[in-house]
Amino acid sequence: MKQIYLDHAATAPIHPAVVDSMLPIMKEHFGNPSSIHSFGRKTRHYVDEARNVAAKSIGAKETEIIFTSGGTESDNLALVGVARANKERGNHIITTSIEHHAVLHTCEQLEKEGFRITYLPVNELGLVKVQDVAAALTAETILVTIMFGNNEVGTIQPVKEIGELLKDHQAYFHTDAVQAYGLYSMDVTELGIDFLSISSHKINGPKGVGFLYARTGTNFSPLSYGGEQERKRRAGTENVAGIVGLMTAIELSMEQAMEKAELYKEFKQIMISTWEEEKISFEINGSTDKVLPHVMNVYFSGTNVESLLVNLDILGIAVSSGSACTAGSIDPSHVLVAMFGKASERIASSIRFSFGLGNTREEIAFAAKETANVVRRLTRNK
Repeated sequence: MKQIYLDHAATAPIHPAVVDSMLPIMKEHFGNPSSIHSFGRKTRHYVDEARNVAAKSIGAKETEIIFTSGGTESDNLALVGVARANKERGNHIITTSIEHHAVLHTCEQLEKEGFRITYLPVNELGLVKVQDVAAALTAETILVTIMFGNNEVGTIQPVKEIGELLKDHQAYFHTDAVQAYGLYSMDVTELGIDFLSISSHKINGPKGVGFLYARTGTNFSPLSYGGEQERKRRAGTENVAGIVGLMTAIELSMEQAMEKAELYKEFKQIMISTWEEEKISFEINGSTDKVLPHVMNVYFSGTNVESLLVNLDILGIAVSSGSACTAGSIDPSHVLVAMFGKASERIASSIRFSFGLGNTREEIAFAAKETANVVRRLTRNK
């Protein structure tokens, strides 16, 4: 049975070229980048090269890139680091109700430490209103953290407008760009972003590595203590092989971004056309224009999430009910609850398709047809 992976928003397969770039590091270049001898200098060169590539990809300076273990650590370093370092300036943080749990759970922890968090609502497209951000700002606000593109429904937030709003305010602006990075052009200066988080494994790089962009002059505290790596901002011996893999993944993503975006949009249309031909009931959750090209969250009326996932898995088609960090449970999606309310049938009848490396038009057409068959069978048996 052919298996079709349509859960790239959870994690993506590593690109063969990324593996090839990492192997020499793991086999031959084991030196500690902090060492001054030739072994250390060699690996330091690789880390510096990767930092340059990462910085250029978002219009930043090399000194503004901090390598981390991934998106969760990057989010934590930005939120906790800013909150603790700036509490004398204020104790108020603004976020949205649809953030990734790496942000939401960090905010919950900060609330326990005495910080006040405003969780802004979103509309039925999953969009936060800029005027709501403006209305929530106070003299005590030290941080606004709003994701670039949502991991469950794909809606892209008005990041540039929020950055413009905060230009003359003391609050720093952080965005979790884990899902958007590599598919959506972003320049941190043009967008007015102070902190930006990315993760390697979402762009076909290795797991366990990512980076945080931190604008020069921003005030934040480290979360780890030990050595003086990453300009004393993130202690710990660098994951050189992972960082090199991330560099290769970034280079590939930058080269192929437009081509991939167009292909994924075509995939969406193939699915939609197939379901229309099959005459099944479905609706897209979230925006259809301000949306990440690879994410499509779909409501199939009269079905059940668990039944959909199990039936598709039996057919070899891997999809999800939303955030990968809640894998193993079918808890209601906090994103869909925020968009439609707890009573909406969409909460129990929506699944996410997400596209990426290796997917073909033929696979998408097959998956769409099989999904229609499953939906028809489930609704017939009700």
